[in-house]
Amino acid sequence: MRLHVDQRHERVLELVRQRGTLRVSDLADELGVSTVTVRRDVETLAEQGRLRRVHGSVLGPAAGGVREPARTGARDAEGLVVGMVVPTLDYSFGEIVQGAREALEARGGRLVLGLSGYVAEGDEEQAGRLVASGVDGLLLTPGWTPAPGSGTRIAERAVPLVLVERLAPPGSQAAELDRVRTDSAQGAAMAVRHLAALGHGSVALVLQETAHAGQLRSGYAAAVEALGLAPAPGSPYTAPPELPEAERVDVTVRHVRALVEEHGVHAVLMHGDELAVMVVSRLKALGLRVPEDLAVVVYDDQAAGLADPPLTAVAAPKREVGEAAVALLLERVAAGGASSPRRHVDLLPSLRVRSSCGAAYGP
Repeated sequence: MRLHVDQRHERVLELVRQRGTLRVSDLADELGVSTVTVRRDVETLAEQGRLRRVHGSVLGPAAGGVREPARTGARDAEGLVVGMVVPTLDYSFGEIVQGAREALEARGGRLVLGLSGYVAEGDEEQAGRLVASGVDGLLLTPGWTPAPGSGTRIAERAVPLVLVERLAPPGSQAAELDRVRTDSAQGAAMAVRHLAALGHGSVALVLQETAHAGQLRSGYAAAVEALGLAPAPGSPYTAPPELPEAERVDVTVRHVRALVEEHGVHAVLMHGDELAVMVVSRLKALGLRVPEDLAVVVYDDQAAGLADPPLTAVAAPKREVGEAAVALLLERVAAGGASSPRRHVDLLPSLRVRSSCGAAYGP
C-alpha cells in the first residue's frame, strides 16, 4: 500500500532520525518508491528546514533547527575543503587536478594542493600537513610505484581518502581505500587490438618504468594471447631508467630498429608519447618510414598529435578522473563515517586514431 505524501515525509524524517545519514537510493528502496520521488520529498523537506541534503545523501537538520536557505544549484559541497596531493603538475597530473578543482568548485567547495615531488616520505608529509590544516577529505596520488607494503601509513589518515591513478597491491592496507584510476591495461589491449585489425601479426611493446608500466604489460600480454599474435622478440622492452635521456632514446631507437630490420616486426605500442616523438624522429632520420615501415601507437596523448607524422594515441580521461575522484570523496564525506562498501572505479581510455598507425602492412 502506497503512503500518502505526508505520511511518506514523516517516514523519511523518522528514518533519518534513527540512522543519522541515509543515501537517497536507500530511502527509495525502504519506501518502495522511485529515487525521483524521494528526491522531490527531500527537496521539499530541505526547503522546510527539516533535513539537509549532502551529495546523494540525507542528514538531520542543522544544530538548533536552523533552516537552510533553498538552493537552486548543485552546491552539495558548500564550504568543504579538500586536500589533494600529487607528485608534480607535469605529465597528466595538471589536467587531473584541474578536473578535480572545477568539479569541487562547481559544488561550492575548495581544493588545496600539496606537491610531494617524488620525494621519499613526501606523500605522508603533505597529507599530514593538509589534515592538520583541517581539510574535510583527501585526494591522493602517491609518488610510489605500487609494491607490497606501499602506502600503509597513508591508509591510516583520519579523514576520508581516495586514491587517484594508483593501484595498490591486493592484500595491502592501501588496497582497501576508495580509488579512481584509468584502466591502463585495457588501454594497452585496445592499442594491440587496433594494430592487429590493421593486419599486423606481431606487435612490440616499448615502455618507460612508471606507475602504469605493470598495467600496460598485463594488458599487452593478455591481448597478444587472446588475439593469437606472434611474440615480438624482446617485448615488453623497458627503456633503461638509469640512463640520461639522450642515451635512453639512443638505446630505444636501436631496439626498435632491430625489431623492424632483423625480426620483421612492423608495429609497436610505445609509452609515453614524449619518448615516442623523439624515437620516431630519429627513426625517420635513419630511413625508417612511419607508418609505411613501422606502425606506431603511443600510450598517453600529451604531444602525440603534434608529432610528424601525428601519432595515434591511447588517451587517458584525465579531467574525468579528477571529477570522478571528487564525486567519490564527497559521497564518503557525506556518509559521515557510516559503514559502506569501498569502491574501486576504473575509467576507460580512448583511442585517438591518427596517421602513424597506417594501413595494413604488406610485403
